[in-house]
Amino acid sequence: MAEYIYCERNGIYIIDLQKTVKKLEESYNFVRDLAANNGTILFVGTKKQATDAVREEAARVGMYYVNARWLGGMLTNFKTMRTRVDRLAQLKKMQEDGTFDMLPKKEVMKHLGEMEKLEKYLGGVKDMKKLPSALFVVDPRKEHNAIAEARKLHIPIVAIVDTNCDPDEVDYVIPANDDAIRAIRLIAATMANAVQEGRQGADAEVEEAAEAPAEE
Repeated sequence: MAEYIYCERNGIYIIDLQKTVKKLEESYNFVRDLAANNGTILFVGTKKQATDAVREEAARVGMYYVNARWLGGMLTNFKTMRTRVDRLAQLKKMQEDGTFDMLPKKEVMKHLGEMEKLEKYLGGVKDMKKLPSALFVVDPRKEHNAIAEARKLHIPIVAIVDTNCDPDEVDYVIPANDDAIRAIRLIAATMANAVQEGRQGADAEVEEAAEAPAEE
């Protein structure tokens, strides 16, 4: 991380914000272009400072997120993860169609507990039918399991990287304080905006293509 550090004060490393801005712009362009080509982003941030921003910004642009805990094999054992998502859908259907009303109270409570747990850990990826095109990660050190799985599958990683993290594990480094709620929210919102711009650009191209024959 030495190349991103501006100076050291009382044992605290200060990140060069000019480099943060430059790297944020590079990450923005990558995510925008990915979204323009119908790519998907999985937002990952399970530390308490990141959970709300990750959920809200991913949901705002219709992307996926993990903000409670990374379950091992979520990417590398994707089919198994999908079976747990199917189980969540099955339980919800049972609740909605009145099946729960016909079951013993003890069994219903057990199902409700299972539903709550599955929703907590998989609610943000229940609509993710295939592997994501890229990951946006808050704190690669904490999310080392997610990073390892993405690297194994050659899925590009965009991440907020603090001075205690290894930037070599990340494809698009955004040097910043990953403990500051405001910084996390700002960067997560910027990534979501990149998705939004990419999607709008793709929609505009489709509209132009549709209108072209009519103009001729």
